[in-house]
Amino acid sequence: MTDAALSTLRRLFIDRYDDLKARLTKRLGSADLAGDALHDTWVRLSRADSVGVVQSPDSYLFRAVLNAAEDQRRADKRHLTAIEIDSLFDLADETPGPEQALQARSDLQTFESVLAELPPRRRAILLARRLDGLSREEIAARLGVSIRLVTKELRLAHEHCVARFRNLQD
Repeated sequence: MTDAALSTLRRLFIDRYDDLKARLTKRLGSADLAGDALHDTWVRLSRADSVGVVQSPDSYLFRAVLNAAEDQRRADKRHLTAIEIDSLFDLADETPGPEQALQARSDLQTFESVLAELPPRRRAILLARRLDGLSREEIAARLGVSIRLVTKELRLAHEHCVARFRNLQD
């Protein structure tokens, strides 16, 4: 079909508008959605330069309206609803407040003072294991001591830290 077919579709759209709206409302369950789909279809028809071969203009027109409704449904899915937007504002702010920041600083100072109480080699072994992630073997090689000594120093460091933190909590 050519320009004549496009004119036929436009005329048919106008003539059958009420029927198309009733059928589409029944199919979609909403007169508003049907009206939007019909409007989009009319805009597309009025902007089109030509259409291909159309065997059944009635079916073609109804399919075009259904496609417009589906396009609208997809577009609506991509947009947030008012409820979804409101829920985004209700998200908890996980940034620590002044009280939590002060407590964290105090805990860090306490931890540093407990570490300072350890003998230098024991502290170095504990920090190498926990902060640097070195294995016992790597620590032993680095410090020139046995793996057994590294294990013993780690155990003593942990026992000291646990005991000191228990005392501080009481």
